[in-house]
Amino acid sequence: MAAPLLALQQGYSPLAVGVLLALFALTQVLLALPAGRFADRHGLKRPFGFSVLVACTGAGLAVAFPVFPVLCLSALLTGGATGCAVIAMQRHVGRAASGATQLRQVFSWLSIGPAMSNFVGPFSAGLLIDHAGPSAGSLWGYQAAFLLMAVLPLAGWFLVKRTRELPPVLTQTDGSQPKAWDLLREPKFRRLMMVNWFLSSCWDVHTFVVPVLGFERGISASVIGSILGAFALAAAAIRLVMPLLAAHLREWKVLVVAMLATAVLFGFYPLMPSALAMGMCSILLGFALGAVQPMIMSMLHQITPEARHGEALGLRLMVINASSVAMPILFGSAGAVAGVAAVFWLTGAAVGLGSRAAWGLKVDKTS
Repeated sequence: MAAPLLALQQGYSPLAVGVLLALFALTQVLLALPAGRFADRHGLKRPFGFSVLVACTGAGLAVAFPVFPVLCLSALLTGGATGCAVIAMQRHVGRAASGATQLRQVFSWLSIGPAMSNFVGPFSAGLLIDHAGPSAGSLWGYQAAFLLMAVLPLAGWFLVKRTRELPPVLTQTDGSQPKAWDLLREPKFRRLMMVNWFLSSCWDVHTFVVPVLGFERGISASVIGSILGAFALAAAAIRLVMPLLAAHLREWKVLVVAMLATAVLFGFYPLMPSALAMGMCSILLGFALGAVQPMIMSMLHQITPEARHGEALGLRLMVINASSVAMPILFGSAGAVAGVAAVFWLTGAAVGLGSRAAWGLKVDKTS
């Protein structure tokens, strides 16, 4: 949040800010597969340690040189580091769990972190920007926000370094390096990636379109932020509940219900007459989309070979972030032609039809 706000304050155009935001996801697209393979070979601590070093360097550069070109470099470094760290953690947690029920539990717990960071990060940065400098929005305030972002990865490292590394996975190979795209030859893996793409696009639509819709209706920035914050808190809340219900959940059922619920909510969202009604829709949507990631991660670990979990996670992250780079441009173009309501309705129709892919993930086992 701090980087695009500073760029706008320094007089850069919305297009330049859009490019800056895209850079956070771009390195994750490029590094996801190599990072997954590196995690498969080296486990948790080494990839995580490198990620912490790169993240601190990227944020530290923004503290020392808060100018647009350096902000772009910081976006590349911190975005790539985040993606690599996430892959290593997800792989480790998936290997540490035993059985489908425990997979659902541990990924529900793990997914609470990103949901809460969507609230805590922008909130903390906003407070520092407004209050850490001699005046609200001063350069000192932005540097304080960047400094906080440089320190937080170190806290993560102190937590992770106590973790016991799992033994490496021994595989029988003929000496050839398997290709990540071979995973897509498996029908269930393809369906899972398609479902993941549909639902991550819905998350992007909500984040991108709600501010535009609120602006058109004259809703204040703080209220728009509250609507988006309610979405993030609802996503975190459902992930707190899911570990308690893990034994009764089935991944494919949760995904089907989430897709159908999202389709219905997207149909009604543009028709909501007030900010309060939009907030209620945002909360319900947070419950639906917040339940998705633990189920995706659990099923991914069940349908891919253990020795290639990191690679599969990298391929998933690459697909999601490629979408995050391209979708805002597509949403903006569609909104300019047909209006923001049409973006909601078209996306809702697509995800509703896409629920057939989630139904195809049905498995017979009841573990």
